Amino acid sequence: MASPAVDRAPRRAAHALRAATAAAGLATALAALAAAVAWTVVGREGGRAHILVGTAACWVAAAGAWYALRLAERRGASERWVTIAVVLGLLVAGAAALAAPPSTSNDSARYAWDGIVQKAGISPYRDVPASDTLAPLRPAWLFADGCDGPSPHFPTGDVATASIPSGSPLCTAINRPQVPTAYPPVAEGYFLLVRLLLPSNAAWLTFQAAGLALAAAVALVLVRLMRREGRPVSWAALWAWNPLVFLEAVNNAHVDVLSAALLLGASLLSARKAGSSGVLFGLAIATKLIPAIALPGMLRNRPWRFVAGATLAVVGAYVPYVVLSGPAVIGYLPGYLSEEGYASGDTTRFALPGIVLPPLAALVVGLAAVLGVWIWVWTRRHAVAPATAQAMAVGWTLVIVCPSYAWYALMLIPLAVLGRRPEFLVVPLALEAVTATVGTDAGPAVSRVAMATAAAVVLLVALRRRRDARRR
Repeated sequence: MASPAVDRAPRRAAHALRAATAAAGLATALAALAAAVAWTVVGREGGRAHILVGTAACWVAAAGAWYALRLAERRGASERWVTIAVVLGLLVAGAAALAAPPSTSNDSARYAWDGIVQKAGISPYRDVPASDTLAPLRPAWLFADGCDGPSPHFPTGDVATASIPSGSPLCTAINRPQVPTAYPPVAEGYFLLVRLLLPSNAAWLTFQAAGLALAAAVALVLVRLMRREGRPVSWAALWAWNPLVFLEAVNNAHVDVLSAALLLGASLLSARKAGSSGVLFGLAIATKLIPAIALPGMLRNRPWRFVAGATLAVVGAYVPYVVLSGPAVIGYLPGYLSEEGYASGDTTRFALPGIVLPPLAALVVGLAAVLGVWIWVWTRRHAVAPATAQAMAVGWTLVIVCPSYAWYALMLIPLAVLGRRPEFLVVPLALEAVTATVGTDAGPAVSRVAMATAAAVVLLVALRRRRDARRR
């Protein structure tokens, strides 16, 4: 008669084989994701077609990596093994995103300039980048005299811009160099912090590395939360391996990753510590105004204390800059909103109502729809988890408003993970299509198709979830 050890040997061998196969599959998928990210950011000279193909390849590779990780988890991979895989995947693909300068956005050029100006003791709201008074601060990687083409460090930039007041030709990688900054004070503090210990010739890599560090911090928080709640750690990879994180938070270095981190902190505290949650929420708004759309899902516990904390944080952040700049602290924000079509009605804004309505009517109906979503979320705030309510408020607002910039959806991803609403990950994907085609003849049509598809996916999943809940 065979001993029990002999009987277990084939099962152990089969289990080891399955584990090795899962690990090899996951490694291959992560290598494909890193390769897709690197190819997308390095080949930016290929134009919109390259970016579209590369972005699609990144999402396909990410889906394969997510599936491979979930499969490994189901085959018995330990929690520690999955955690290591999540973190390593983020670092490997994040390093690939650092392989080239920002591929589709030059916003980090303004970040760097605002940090350099503040380091010199000057308010970024006071003088514009093209001002001759700031000429001694201009690093060669951001400015060039009399150039006849874009900066080699960024894909876009204002060429042959006239200096103020001399009127001499000036080339810069900074967009809108003849207007003051539009960024709120917490963002400006972040720009200063990143540049504080660096020389002026330290270029784009500084903000990209800061973006990767913030993305890793959010990933570690999500991993810890998944482990604490007894949920599969693979859920954290929905953020850690998301192409939007690699392309926009790391390669393009958008400050929205900071507001996403602050909003996640506010979400975690919203059910227990209203005042502290409000402070973090206020800091998120003072980083980038867009997190304000999560407000209906935040007003869960002691709303007046929450509002007081948020107000205190916003006012406190603005006070130093108001002292330095006075009313100029508003910066270029009104002009920016007008440019983006939110004031007059643009054919790519409010894409869903724009399917059947002219732009101005779509604007009115869209704003009413957003208000309706907020009221609906607020009335259901005690029926669902805090992050679920916040994900619904943010996700549906982005679908209705249809901003031109996919990186606005960075703050949605952690809320969708925490609130168990992975269907909202279709919103960043849809906004990637909008961003890639904005300004083209196909832009309005792509916006409508993308947002209609995202809305349909979210609605169908919600209906199925409701049906399954009734059956149970």
